[in-house]
Amino acid sequence: MSGADKLTNLYFVRHAHSIYTPDELNRPLSERGFVDVKIVTKLLQTEEIGIVVSSPFKRVVQTVEGIAEYINKEVEIIDGFKERTLTTVPADNFNLAITKVWEDYNFSWEGGESNIVAQKRGVENTLNILEKYKGENVVVGTHGNIMVLIMNYFDSRYDFSFWQNLDMPDIYKLIFHGKVLRNVEKVWERI
Repeated sequence: MSGADKLTNLYFVRHAHSIYTPDELNRPLSERGFVDVKIVTKLLQTEEIGIVVSSPFKRVVQTVEGIAEYINKEVEIIDGFKERTLTTVPADNFNLAITKVWEDYNFSWEGGESNIVAQKRGVENTLNILEKYKGENVVVGTHGNIMVLIMNYFDSRYDFSFWQNLDMPDIYKLIFHGKVLRNVEKVWERI
């Protein structure tokens, strides 16, 4: 393949299981999460990864830092891959709150991001990665909701019910020709 025809593979990695704390930014992985990270790293070692980018959230960085160490590269932090802000006040009913934003892409809770706003942020950052690392295999460490919103922009099959069935962690290989999504492959299977 010539340089112009070369495919870019983005490996979207949803973070592993974490310990719940109200500090979203610094919430660490759980013991189970760290066990799963070893599997994530092993799976990605066979994919000729060249670049690792990540949300700034600790649990995400912890999920992808193993593959970054393996390829001897720093994790590049990209704020745009952080999770969508659902609301700035605690939701009384998380399931109701998340369902509402997926039913109406323009709706947002107090201080939160609508699907449209969060998706725009995620897609802009994805398009930047496709431009900057054209022809590369790139790990994108991120979160479930923003990941599915990005995938949904390129293919509407990736929707709320798809998000509800994600694993933690989860890995999807998105194969792009330029900025056109050609295929999606699930990489993660719980052993």
